[in-house]
Amino acid sequence: MTLPVPTGGAAAAAVRRALADRPDMTAEPPPPPPPGWRAGERALRLGTLAVVALAAALVTGRPWVLALAAAPLVLLALALPSGPRPESVTAEAEVEPRRCFEGERVTVRIAVACDGETGRLDPGITLGHGVRLDRLAVGPRHVDLVLTVRRWGRWTLGTVDVDVYDRGGLARRTVRVGLGEIAVFPLPGHAGLTPIPVRLPQRLGEHTATQRGEGIEVTGVHPYARGERQRRIHWPATTRRGTLQVHQFAAERTADTVVLLDVLADVVDPVSGASSLDETFRAAAGLVRAYLRAHDRVGVVSVGGTTRWLQPGGGQGYFYRIVESVLDVRKDAAYRTEGIGLLPPPALPQGALVYVITPLTDQRIFDILHQVRGRANPMVVVEIPTGEPALEAGDTEGELALRLWRADRDAMRFALVERGIAVVAHRPGESLDLALAPLLRTRIHGGTR
Repeated sequence: MTLPVPTGGAAAAAVRRALADRPDMTAEPPPPPPPGWRAGERALRLGTLAVVALAAALVTGRPWVLALAAAPLVLLALALPSGPRPESVTAEAEVEPRRCFEGERVTVRIAVACDGETGRLDPGITLGHGVRLDRLAVGPRHVDLVLTVRRWGRWTLGTVDVDVYDRGGLARRTVRVGLGEIAVFPLPGHAGLTPIPVRLPQRLGEHTATQRGEGIEVTGVHPYARGERQRRIHWPATTRRGTLQVHQFAAERTADTVVLLDVLADVVDPVSGASSLDETFRAAAGLVRAYLRAHDRVGVVSVGGTTRWLQPGGGQGYFYRIVESVLDVRKDAAYRTEGIGLLPPPALPQGALVYVITPLTDQRIFDILHQVRGRANPMVVVEIPTGEPALEAGDTEGELALRLWRADRDAMRFALVERGIAVVAHRPGESLDLALAPLLRTRIHGGTR
């Protein structure tokens, strides 16, 4: 069944924007080029002229028409190469870099090698999804490309069929070179806030804990005990109480954080064309980078199709391991949405703060939230708004459907809040700190088993 697509008005524009970033999933690479040498365009043009002139002479019976075939035949004879054509023609591609961020450029140099003299090169380029060609330069033995990667993911750059012509341009031979795969990292959202749960692991870090310890934040005073440092004596309290009083400090701990990504569906905003999957990964990258800068341990889990996960770890280099662990979600846009299984226990350490980044469009994400809550992990749901459906003026049925759609989303948020789950909304284009700021008023409590 084929649905009609509107051809005019705001609805048509919304449909075109919604479909603009959805590549053709059935696209296939071009067929392989024929082997060996074959006639080029110049030889075909000149040969066609000569044959037409000969045919005209035979049909009209006028011998002088044969003179029209002399010129293309002479040009063919002059263009014949003086020596044998190369038997071996190869091409190799150098791509730099193989890892980059969204919007960055990638340079490709294709070097052509052969065992003889050749003429010009004529490249035919077939690009993969998410890649744009910005510049093309052809030299005597090389082809230079400048590409721009537009979306994060693990993309196939495409293939280049280089037509190598002989010295006279009469024959050509095609050699194909594959450009291979490239890893494109999402641009991290701007984030600097790192909310923490009530209970923290007993590891030294930069977050202030509720327990007493050897930190730098003063939480009060207490009577002096043998062995405490005298420099910590609080003299005003000592004078008032008549006994030695010393400063009391809060312990500093690290936090275990797990970012859980909802990749069950990619919803495109009908108005702006923004992708919920793009915004999900940008927000996740911002969270990961913020917590790693605070020397915390961060892990990642992606649900949707194959469940991918990486145990929490630390260090700035861990950021790239986390991003690479989920790049296959969009491997030439071939992510799948099969059923959801149980989350592996090592993916969610006990007491780890879990951020669930989701557009709240697939009901199956609630099964995941139920699993996280059942393990008593403190949890925050970061909603990625997908935008409201576009309506035309006077569409009363559409307005009623929109009201029902809004009520359904409000009911989902209310159900999460009623269960004690913090819900914040991160809108594309806004700072992630703006969404996380309300979580700083109080520490995040864990769930109940």
